[in-house]
Amino acid sequence: MNEISRTRWRFKRPSVIPGFGMALGLALTWLTLLVLIPLSGLAWRSSALGWDKFWSIALDPRTLNALRISFGGAFIAACFNVVFGVMLAWVLVRYRFFGKRIIDAMVDLPFALPTAVAGIALTTLYAPNGWVGQFLTPLGIKIAFTPAGIVVALIFVGLPFVVRTVQPVMEEIDREIEEASATLGANRFQTISRVLLPGLAPAVLTGFALAFARGVGEYGSVIFIAGNLPYVSEIAPLLIVIRLEEFNYPAATAIAAVMLVLSFTMLLVINLIQAWSRRRYGYGT
Repeated sequence: MNEISRTRWRFKRPSVIPGFGMALGLALTWLTLLVLIPLSGLAWRSSALGWDKFWSIALDPRTLNALRISFGGAFIAACFNVVFGVMLAWVLVRYRFFGKRIIDAMVDLPFALPTAVAGIALTTLYAPNGWVGQFLTPLGIKIAFTPAGIVVALIFVGLPFVVRTVQPVMEEIDREIEEASATLGANRFQTISRVLLPGLAPAVLTGFALAFARGVGEYGSVIFIAGNLPYVSEIAPLLIVIRLEEFNYPAATAIAAVMLVLSFTMLLVINLIQAWSRRRYGYGT
């Protein structure tokens, strides 16, 4: 067999995955039907407004304030979830204690719990006369019906994304790495910051991105605890629903298009940072 025939045979070998061509075609078809076509319709409907009308809606003070609350609250909640999610994953991976399986199962509770039920439960807890809120009110701390309530709700729904993303990576880290670091004279902080965290960085960024994306589009658990006051605690998804109820479809599509562009941009930046961290520390290659 000459070199040309050998090369042709190499490229015509059957794929390891049976039916790869059919599977790829079905995946692209479903992606087009469920994602690309709706997004294209959103872009087309927004472009029909014209730039002047579009920017007047996008730069409206109420729209800007709703976007600020949605993205700002989602960012703050994702930062909290990164810190406490990594700590919780570390406890579940590194320690054995009574009730560990129960706590591990409770992490997935926000996945199964309807968001409206979560919002009602959080409102009941943090309302001024609630189980927790009655102790915070005398201290001048108000959670329910404020932007702080939005952050609390987003922390609740976003925590599992960080824990379940980081936990498998932590399980793959051998304890011998920590022992070797200690043998070489590193203290606990140096072991965590210079040995463990670089390997966890891509997973942590992925969990942050997932929690942030969930928080930006969250609706059900937020509207009950937020108070929904314009310019105070009104989120962008609620403003879109209000515009739809007013049959103001151009305004709704314009706000949705702005949210789409901002979300895609931030997720793209996070993915680029994640790819850089993998190249920098040599993980995932």
